[in-house]
Amino acid sequence: MIYNEFQGKRLSALGLGCMRLPGGGYGNAHIEMAETEKMFDYAMQKGINYFDTAYGYHAGQSEIVVGQMLKKYPRESFYLADKFPGYDLSTFAKKEQVFEEQLQKTGLGYFDFYLFHNVCELNIEHYLDESYGLFEYLLKQKEKGLIRHLGFSTHGSLETITRFLEKYGHAMEFCQLQVNWLDWTFLKGKEQMELLEQYGIPVWIMEPLRGGKLAKLSPSQEERLKALRPDEGIPAWSFRFLQGLPQVKVTLSGMSDFAQLQENIQTYESAKPLNAKELQTLSDISEEILQTLMPCTACRYCTNYCPMQLDIPQLLELYNDHLMSSNGVIPAIKISALPKEKRPSACIGCRACEQVCPQNIKISKALAHFTERLTK
Repeated sequence: MIYNEFQGKRLSALGLGCMRLPGGGYGNAHIEMAETEKMFDYAMQKGINYFDTAYGYHAGQSEIVVGQMLKKYPRESFYLADKFPGYDLSTFAKKEQVFEEQLQKTGLGYFDFYLFHNVCELNIEHYLDESYGLFEYLLKQKEKGLIRHLGFSTHGSLETITRFLEKYGHAMEFCQLQVNWLDWTFLKGKEQMELLEQYGIPVWIMEPLRGGKLAKLSPSQEERLKALRPDEGIPAWSFRFLQGLPQVKVTLSGMSDFAQLQENIQTYESAKPLNAKELQTLSDISEEILQTLMPCTACRYCTNYCPMQLDIPQLLELYNDHLMSSNGVIPAIKISALPKEKRPSACIGCRACEQVCPQNIKISKALAHFTERLTK
């Protein structure tokens, strides 16, 4: 197992994300305990020492199960990460109750790492609102030793991340970010990491395989990668890409079965970052994938003619993200942060925007499909 140093600690470069444990999958309360125990024991045996859970994972059961799986091991032999559920705005008014509940559910005494969960457009005003006292409360828990390191995770825009850092960046010790070789350009992962580097904040990676989307490519694309690394599995390319980013300390993978765990641990037995030719090949494949999405260039001609004054480029960007997501949760959250009159469902289908679109995008059809997907 590869390890990275963080403030005197040796963190396994591969961490076990506990959002997709064996059983019913994301959002499902059912977890297959025997298979999960097998995976945790194997992970510990092979050197994984970082385990990441959250209040809402598996409908609240993940924290409980993670605590049960780890309690048989010495507390100093692993690192536990949990998060404040800021995606649910109602939790800001009951922060003490939520934190105490998390301590009780995990039952492991303290959190090695604790995060402001999913800083995004939906909750940024709440996170910045000092009247809730959340930041001060979490600092007090750190003073008590109940939190050892404080950080944040985000799926937000560069603007939103910047606002959060301008207020709390001085106290953030790490950031959990969605980065992979597709989102490096698609969701501006490169720019986000550069912003964090300005603050001297190391990066934890989530969604390295984009919820499994990057674990399988088209036959021709896979053939091109196999020609360069015949013995490397397709999922490993995503991890090798991240191994070339020195800012990255931990890469979290939400492994849902034992075979995935074995394969990923094997990848992290050694560091084999991609060379220039391999990086270019991934970049070419990324461009091919992105060309299948809505080719909006954000010229904004459309917005000048929309009677509903919709931010069409923003909606098409979120539509593309939704199409590329395994469950669509994050783009759906971003849509919910918009006023109802600014969501895709507000499109009246007049097609005035389409008359001036240089890319000839069928905008009304895309927004209708987006509304249908969100409804489902």
